[in-house]
Amino acid sequence: MPLQVQHSYQALAPLFYQHITPTPVRAPQLLLWNQRLASQLQLPAYSPAQAANIFSGNQLESWMQPIAQAYSGHQFGHLSARLGDGRAILLAELSTAQQQLFDLQLKGAGPTAYSRRGDGRAALGPALREYLISEWMAAAGVPTSRALALVQSGELVYREMALPGAVLCRVASSHLRIGTLQYAAMFGSIDELRQLADYVIARHYPAVAQLDNPYL
Repeated sequence: MPLQVQHSYQALAPLFYQHITPTPVRAPQLLLWNQRLASQLQLPAYSPAQAANIFSGNQLESWMQPIAQAYSGHQFGHLSARLGDGRAILLAELSTAQQQLFDLQLKGAGPTAYSRRGDGRAALGPALREYLISEWMAAAGVPTSRALALVQSGELVYREMALPGAVLCRVASSHLRIGTLQYAAMFGSIDELRQLADYVIARHYPAVAQLDNPYL
């Protein structure tokens, strides 16, 4: 079947996201590729070099419309009202043959409007750990985000020390959070909050729409 692509999140008010372009990396090299997941998402057959370029953010496919999502959250015990995707970039929403919708997201593909002076990058070790643990949890039947690709960037990222960099492509039924609704409540109008709530219900809890008070 042909690739089935949506960008439904971008039908929401601009409050909820910002358009962003991934920052290219120096020498992308594909380290891990999840062919079973790629087949479920009906992705084309990429060569390792193509996959490395695409899923590092160096090359955008025509069907990709990258954005960074806005949301609130807690860090270090404190509310960060405008947390957002500081190093994650949503590329598109893909449907499986069973019409299940999944987000395709890069992690570590460069800074966004929500990076707060961060570099927007990821180190290889934590990215590899997330790939392995998320796929182990999926195999064990635990609902979780999935890992599609792991690309080494050919660059260093600087934390407590210099570390090899990487970009992880992860897949989830969406990247909506409780903090997305909190963000709408703090910074949006009641109509924008309602629009987001309707989106959450339609995407994740369609049966709730039949209730007398679906928002409750």
